[in-house]
Amino acid sequence: MGNIYIIIAFVLYALLILGIGIFSYKKSKSMSDYFIAGRQLGSWTTAISAQASDMSGWLLMGLPGAIFVSGLTESWIAIGLFIGTYLNWRIVASKLRRMSYAAGDAITIPEYFQKRFFTKNPVIRFACAAIIFVFFLIYTASAFSGGAKLFNYLFGTDYTLSLTIGALIIISYTFLGGFFAVCWTDLIQGLLMFAALVVVPLVCIFQTPDVSAVQFINAEGAEITNYLNMFQRADGGIAWTTILSGLAWGLGYFGMPHILVRFMAIKSSDLIKKSRIIATIWVFVTLAAAVLVGIFGYIFLHSAGNEALLAEFTALGDAEKIFMFLSGKLLPGLIAGVVLAAILAAIMSTADSQLLVTASSVSNDMFKLFKKDAKEKTLMWISRGTVIAVAVIAYFIALDPNSSVMGLVSYAWAGLGAAFGPAMLLSLFWKRMTMSGAVAGIITGGVSVVVWEMFFNGTGIYSLLPAFVLALAAVIIVSLCTKVDKDKVDELFTRANAKDSKAIED
Repeated sequence: MGNIYIIIAFVLYALLILGIGIFSYKKSKSMSDYFIAGRQLGSWTTAISAQASDMSGWLLMGLPGAIFVSGLTESWIAIGLFIGTYLNWRIVASKLRRMSYAAGDAITIPEYFQKRFFTKNPVIRFACAAIIFVFFLIYTASAFSGGAKLFNYLFGTDYTLSLTIGALIIISYTFLGGFFAVCWTDLIQGLLMFAALVVVPLVCIFQTPDVSAVQFINAEGAEITNYLNMFQRADGGIAWTTILSGLAWGLGYFGMPHILVRFMAIKSSDLIKKSRIIATIWVFVTLAAAVLVGIFGYIFLHSAGNEALLAEFTALGDAEKIFMFLSGKLLPGLIAGVVLAAILAAIMSTADSQLLVTASSVSNDMFKLFKKDAKEKTLMWISRGTVIAVAVIAYFIALDPNSSVMGLVSYAWAGLGAAFGPAMLLSLFWKRMTMSGAVAGIITGGVSVVVWEMFFNGTGIYSLLPAFVLALAAVIIVSLCTKVDKDKVDELFTRANAKDSKAIED
């Protein structure tokens, strides 16, 4: 598929992104600049960047592929994510913006937890940094894998070469520009993803004149009677585990460091409401469109007269390529190139954020604890070095061409959501919570996901759900068994809840 228009679109897009990285290099003069853009993000940049960094390549590859294969029961993931997005903006965003500033102007999630509990004990920052390092490696690997599949499909390049090209582009502008570059590129990428996801299902619908004539069949050729039924399993029973597991994805939002840090970086908590409206609309439309890509992609390919296209797609052997396949077949050259660049945009918008959060954990939450007198310039170069180191490890994890984007994202999302979600929620709203409780919850959540994935994966229950419950219980039980400095906590909550937000944020 070495179409010249697609190549032109990709080259121009890559140059634009790298240009932003070079421009932002000059603006990143301090740790605060590099990691949270000096708390100067506006409503649109915060909203779109938060959601673009969240959705990644799985929105255009993993989710449509899962819908294509299994039907509408997989749409519960989209419903859970939409609910989680709204609640995260509604109950966490403003509170975290105020609390992170009131608690000593924390610029990373681990630093926020340490300052929230008024401790110099590094254990909580180490626990956070370890969880972030492990699960973001997997998350970043999923993005690299998605990029490799994209280049491999479009240009026919070897998988390893494709993986190398995508990784180098992402590393370059993240290394240079830090959070400024990441957020501004995420804004562009988010808008591009939005447009692409709306266009492709609409074209599919117009190209399928008689939807009612389509017969739904599985890989063995047997008819599927419940493909469009959200509530039934293949055997006709109610899909309780699928519904619960899909909705459980929404819990992950409360513990995603690369999303939460956007809330900390916005210029003022007064801008949160506008950002919430923008983010909620973006998420609703893109998730709905991704579901439609899977459904109408299936209907289109199984329509009369499209037997050759169906055979060609089946030969690819990877349902996660449905979006790029439809884009290349249904859209004219240059438009197809722009739309397919949206997949690269989705991949890059998540990988860059994950690299940056991991780098901040290593430099600010590990290295700085051993060398307290380290200069900011030194810490920034440590951070940039970490970006490269983490990317290299993720690169090797992603070397398997058979790796599933959806599978890798699912694992990482569960680990981060269960480890940080309960601790974050209770730290913002429960004064009785202690540092020991936070550490217990973070470790319990992360370990529970690993154990569940190893031994109980066959139950059909998404590991995030039981791990989240166990972590929540651990935070509460251990906090109630340990002491809290009531006066300090009361003072912190009073400052963070001040009606005049300017008194805190200016």
